[in-house]
Amino acid sequence: MRLLADENVPIKAIELLRKMGYDVLSISESTPQACDRDIMMLAEREGRILLTFDKDFGELAFNSITKPSCGIILFRIPLRSADYIALFIAGIIESGCDWPGNFAVVEPGRIRLRKL
Repeated sequence: MRLLADENVPIKAIELLRKMGYDVLSISESTPQACDRDIMMLAEREGRILLTFDKDFGELAFNSITKPSCGIILFRIPLRSADYIALFIAGIIESGCDWPGNFAVVEPGRIRLRKL
């Protein structure tokens, strides 16, 4: 699975996902301070599922003229330690949900999927 981690995804989560065998491109490593629209276009162009804590991506995805098909996972979880967040994100990715083509809102104990 190819993933794109927004700047707000902790590096520990990115490193853990890479150790698990995922192809993870990190915005903070590749194009820091890129605008949300460019990040979403990059995810779409490279066929990557976008991981983010930024609620603006929902509005951007659903108000775009061309709907992205890449998949977006918005994490709405308590911001605890980087280790906690890394393990939480890895567990969610491993859950086997159908991420491509969906906008997912992930909260503790709950995942909501909506077609893009």
